Amino acid sequence: MIRLTWVQPEDLIGHELRQAEEEGKDTSSVRSRWLAAGGHLAPARAGASPAPPSPQLRALAEKLLAELSQPPASWAGVPQGDRGLPWSSEAESLGKGGHNATPRAARQCETLRHRLHAAWLGRAAGCLLGKPVEKLPLTGIRQLAKATGNWPLSTWFTEKGLPRELQQAHPWNKRSAQTSLAENINGMPEDDDLNYPLLNLRLLQHHGRDFTTTDVARLWLDELPAARTFTAERIAYRNLLNGIEPPHTATHHNPFREWIGALIRADVHGWTNPGAPTAAADSAYRDARLSHTANGVYGAMFAAATIAEAAAGTGDVHHCLRTGLTVVPQDSRLARAIRHGIQLALETKHFDEVVDQLHAAHGHHHWVHVIPNAALLSAALTHADGDFTGSITRAVSGGWDTDSNGATAGSIAGLLAGHPDALPDRWTAPLDNRIATSIPGFDGIGFDTLADLTTELAHETHEIHVIPEIQETHRP
Repeated sequence: MIRLTWVQPEDLIGHELRQAEEEGKDTSSVRSRWLAAGGHLAPARAGASPAPPSPQLRALAEKLLAELSQPPASWAGVPQGDRGLPWSSEAESLGKGGHNATPRAARQCETLRHRLHAAWLGRAAGCLLGKPVEKLPLTGIRQLAKATGNWPLSTWFTEKGLPRELQQAHPWNKRSAQTSLAENINGMPEDDDLNYPLLNLRLLQHHGRDFTTTDVARLWLDELPAARTFTAERIAYRNLLNGIEPPHTATHHNPFREWIGALIRADVHGWTNPGAPTAAADSAYRDARLSHTANGVYGAMFAAATIAEAAAGTGDVHHCLRTGLTVVPQDSRLARAIRHGIQLALETKHFDEVVDQLHAAHGHHHWVHVIPNAALLSAALTHADGDFTGSITRAVSGGWDTDSNGATAGSIAGLLAGHPDALPDRWTAPLDNRIATSIPGFDGIGFDTLADLTTELAHETHEIHVIPEIQETHRP
């Protein structure tokens, strides 16, 4: 029997119990009934348990998921910014008819193109650095790098000189081992962290700046292979196939609605709105709400606004991160975690100590949850002062979602570097100016061509929605 990851009801219950508790729901009755019936809590790191349940247990899982989908009786103790859906489920856009000025005008097209070229390369290099150690615990990452003389992390992982017993104790990510170690990198292999930026280029090409969440949904069904989706995106995709309309695709049996998936889709929204962080956040919101709510959406908005400010080339990494924080509720758990990561990075000399404190504070989350990963990403960029190598190596060395954090750190640090030639050759040469993907029309495309396409989209004339003051309301 095929055990699909991230969709089976018996594997969703444990994740939903954790998510529901974070939203202030009393889950004690559901938890007791599930465990008493022989159910299990969520798989620790993978997306599927090894054995199928009985038909009765699966039916119970479906019933309990429906119970857990009800709103909590009380929001006491839950930050206002974390409560339920982030905005009205009826709104397709955060804008209400007002408009900003277009992105800062005194911008030379070629300068922006160089910056975006570096961002594409940086995203790929950071992602590729993190791929072989994705899913590994922090101790494993540290031991593998130290055993090959690569700690503090400064270059690609390798298994040359790696003791056999250590390799067996902490095996590389099996999907990535043949394409992401120093000895076998040959171009950028396929990864969802690069598939989504490619897909969002297509989104803007087809639908322009005023795309809707429904446009995103249709594009996924047309051009995104289902097996290339994970966690919240896979649930949303399944919900679409079952006839559920956005934004309910984000909430129906979707315990991953506050995980990192929407954040990794945010780059193009920032790249194509240089110097316009509110417009970037608005664009990211319309994308994210297909699969995420609350902090999951805020993570995408934070990343898009930070990237948009970095794309302007007018501020350092600290300014860009502060700008990113302005578009999310300040009392949300996401904003608190990001501020915590930044503060630790400013006050702590050795990054290992920053990481240890972040894991102590946020390690109760799943390794793909947006909150710990956004805190680590912000800490890495801050501690490295925006330096490219320092940013991607710190982001990956901190564990959790290593390839996604490396990718976003590389995108932001690439923008700040300003030119592909400013990135060290050891990171860009192995990419061989080509990317593998299953997104139609993009397989084998060069990063220079992607920079051209992104620059074109960034310079199209358009109206930009203004984000109104956020009013938090819950819609069941």
